[in-house]
Amino acid sequence: MQRRTRRTFMRFVLTAAITAFAVNIVTPVMAEDKVIKVGTLKLIHGVTPYFYQKFAPEGYKIEVVPFESPTDGKNAVVTGTVDFGIYGLAAATLGAAGGEPVVVVGAACNRGMAVVSGIDSDINTIKDLAGKKVAIWPGSTQEVVILDRLAAEGMSIKDIKPIRVSFSDMAPALERGDIDAYVGAEPGPGISLAKGVGKIVEYPYSTPTGSLNMVLTTSQEKVSSDPDLVNTLLTIHSKATEYAMSNRDAFVEIAMQKLGQPEASIAKAAPNVELTWKIDELFLEQARYYGTQMLDKKQIRELPDYDTFIVADFVKKIQAM
Repeated sequence: MQRRTRRTFMRFVLTAAITAFAVNIVTPVMAEDKVIKVGTLKLIHGVTPYFYQKFAPEGYKIEVVPFESPTDGKNAVVTGTVDFGIYGLAAATLGAAGGEPVVVVGAACNRGMAVVSGIDSDINTIKDLAGKKVAIWPGSTQEVVILDRLAAEGMSIKDIKPIRVSFSDMAPALERGDIDAYVGAEPGPGISLAKGVGKIVEYPYSTPTGSLNMVLTTSQEKVSSDPDLVNTLLTIHSKATEYAMSNRDAFVEIAMQKLGQPEASIAKAAPNVELTWKIDELFLEQARYYGTQMLDKKQIRELPDYDTFIVADFVKKIQAM
């Protein structure tokens, strides 16, 4: 009986040793998977990263980190909390102008903005915003654009009553009557339209900034020390962008899933969104103009060094393939 017990014990020990050996062989292989953390905003024009895994090379895992504000996204890139971030050009310019190591390596989206007022309000033009409570998110691309539009109408921020409201709270605030209008980001305008509580005052793309909105960024450290990773991510980004724009049903579905909005709202928002990835001469021209507007409005003290702030080399490399 003791011999049988001893033999059973020895078999158990041998089995455990073999299992441990097998685990030690398998684990290093699994550990080779490279995790790339990508931050993006909780907006319909920020959903591109949710398609990244579909185009990621074997051995890469994409972790998407959602952020509420552009500043949060920019700070995450600067601190290394994420490897890459998608947010507005305003936050990126603000960081670079302040000496932070933010680098734009690709475009992310055009359009996606709208000035919205209550469905029964008398606000039908930009000039009608005079004296009204207007929700604006400070430090956003929308803020710079609306200031430019106000100036074009002979107005300034002093002619309206700006209210600090996050993008996701703008549509609900308008519905409650807390504000008279907002300068928002999709799907906010789409939500207001679908619910029948808001109307489009203007899609503010008539300024020299055009429809330029969000950008793909990383840190200077990543560009300098790991250009292969930047190239890999941008290649994924380009493929995911092209896929989302040519598969509207998939685009709408992922936006509904990630933003928790009904199809009616997303369907209203989607036509006002152009996902993109290329940096061309128009992009550079608009980005530089945008910086001058931020400087003019004293949002930054000096312009960033555009030779290091916007790096188009990775985009050009992909386009040449």
